Amino acid sequence: MNSFRLITTYSPWLILACLALGLLYAWLLYSKRAPWPKSINYPLAALRFVVVSFICFLLLGPLVRYVSNTTQEPTIIFALDNSQSVQLFSDSVQLKQAEQGLQSILAKLQDAGYRTEVRTLANEQRQSINNLTYTSETTNLSQLLAQVQEEYTEQNLAGVVLLSDGIVNQGISPTYANYGYTLYPVAVGDTVPKKDVLVASLRYNKVNYSGNRFPLEVELQQEGFGGRPANVVLKENGKAIANKRVTLQANQPVQQVPFQVLASSLGKRHYEIEVQPLQGEFTTLNNTKHAYIDVVKGKIKILIAAAAPHPDIKAIRAAIESNENYETELYIPGLTQLKQQDYDVAVLHQLPGRVAGGEAALNLVRQKGLPTLYILGPQSDLNDYNRLNVGLNISSNGQADEVTPVANVNFTTFTLPEATTERLQQYPPARVPFGDVRVNPNTEVVLYQQVGRVKTNKPMLAVQTSGDKRNATLLASGIWQWRIMENANNEQPEVYDKLMTNLIQLLSAPRNKKRLNVYPIQTEYTSSDEIRFNAEAYNEALEPIYGQNITLSIKNDEGETKRFNFANGENQAGVNIGTLQGGRYTYTASARINGQVQQDKGEFVVEELQLEALSSVADHNLLYQLASNTGSKLYHPGTLQQLEQDLLTADHKAKIYSSEELKDLVDLKWLFFLLLGFICVEWFIRKYNGSY
Repeated sequence: MNSFRLITTYSPWLILACLALGLLYAWLLYSKRAPWPKSINYPLAALRFVVVSFICFLLLGPLVRYVSNTTQEPTIIFALDNSQSVQLFSDSVQLKQAEQGLQSILAKLQDAGYRTEVRTLANEQRQSINNLTYTSETTNLSQLLAQVQEEYTEQNLAGVVLLSDGIVNQGISPTYANYGYTLYPVAVGDTVPKKDVLVASLRYNKVNYSGNRFPLEVELQQEGFGGRPANVVLKENGKAIANKRVTLQANQPVQQVPFQVLASSLGKRHYEIEVQPLQGEFTTLNNTKHAYIDVVKGKIKILIAAAAPHPDIKAIRAAIESNENYETELYIPGLTQLKQQDYDVAVLHQLPGRVAGGEAALNLVRQKGLPTLYILGPQSDLNDYNRLNVGLNISSNGQADEVTPVANVNFTTFTLPEATTERLQQYPPARVPFGDVRVNPNTEVVLYQQVGRVKTNKPMLAVQTSGDKRNATLLASGIWQWRIMENANNEQPEVYDKLMTNLIQLLSAPRNKKRLNVYPIQTEYTSSDEIRFNAEAYNEALEPIYGQNITLSIKNDEGETKRFNFANGENQAGVNIGTLQGGRYTYTASARINGQVQQDKGEFVVEELQLEALSSVADHNLLYQLASNTGSKLYHPGTLQQLEQDLLTADHKAKIYSSEELKDLVDLKWLFFLLLGFICVEWFIRKYNGSY
């Protein structure tokens, strides 16, 4: 029901004055002798009276108050747990009975005037409950119920009927949340423990170094097989490589079975743990579990060399070693020996220097052609540094300036944490050479110098790319204070450590000259994830180009291949190849760029979740607690008539929602055209009868 009311901002008594003005105006205009009869004169006077009175009334600033009322019938949501465990471990007859019973209740609620909706775990809407497919690989009841609460916060939500077995394997327990509606749980599944042995979990490092042995620990669970032997087999790419026979303990439902595995060839390796089936097992779906290991080359070795001890060296070394994949070797003449190893990166602190020392490290860097981070300070020989031609050319009279770092927002080769800008402002000033600094070609600035509050265009940290090699230069001494200050203010020096580790990663990685770069957004997926690929194409100058037709081939371990065709675009999100079954996959992408075929390849893994097969015992206690928390009770497939009666007899009433709107009367366009129409009619009649 809608209504409106007229409100004035001045005293209503002034309306009489408006009428009086309209009447006076009409009398003065139409009281004289007119060339038309009185039958026309009186209507013209009335029109003029209405128009003038209403225009005067508009000067009082009247408002129109609209009140609209909407009646909303009560809503019942049917939330369905369509996870695999419901179908796997529920009696099929009872499950079908529950579906048909709930569909009947839904129809009767609609006949009684209720609004109804059907939702599944993925928050998908369905028209009916019949023919429900139980395909969800995870169960997150708290997310489902929270989404319902969020979507119906301002609607007349009377209750939620939840069909579930109570098994939750993702998210928090729904019993910890407070819902603003009544829950009517319908319990399915079997609460009786079944004879079973299963692989509950695997513990292992996802990244391991080639040539090393790594531990893989298997967690076995059993029910009803105490004292029986079990055979645990470890397979690599489908071939058995190890076997252990264990005795299942009656008083120990969980047992650990350790393996030591040799990380052989590089790349992603697929391992499978299988407990060979025992006679009398309820199900063998949970007897296997998969592990995907990324075998990489040994740790990246970094040579840190200096002519003399300095506190900066310890800070830099600690930052680099915060990444477990990096290993540092320190060389200071007279204190440590220079080990002849295959280094990947060198960090030279104030080398080349003004005093003797460190020549052995400089010679090693030249001979090996190592990518190097040069850190300049008061003892650096700038002339020798300039002759290296590694990115910057510095002219200085030996004086120093105190500056703070500021990030270059246009540098995107690697990213730093979100708090970088704020934390860099907290850093104490560092000493840099005072003078002119010229940036050589193919050099990008990472950090600029800031004097006080003035940002300059002088670089503090720059990276040069020359062919396949990169070098970096840091013009700062005393940066050990940066790490201490950030650690004191923020509990950990995240920005400082990330800056150093990113630099090492950039220097150690060969420059990518591929003209086609196709890659999955992630290197690891689950079998329920949609897999997306991005693609980049470059011309001969390594400038990005778009609109290239790309063919992508995906192959699994069995040799089965799927092909996809797509075009890369500046604002496109690549290609979505959908979901895949668990396993290790290799991919090959090709495109014709400027008449030449370019290719790229790689690999990724899809992990089979198998969460729904881990627990075969329904948790009706959780459903009972949910019902108790919301003032309801637990129902079963055989008591759905009671549920129907409780829903239809509950005090669920329609709600009336009112909305109010205030609007200036003068803003109504139809009033303007109405007054204009009156004026035009009056003018036309006067002119037609021989007057203006």
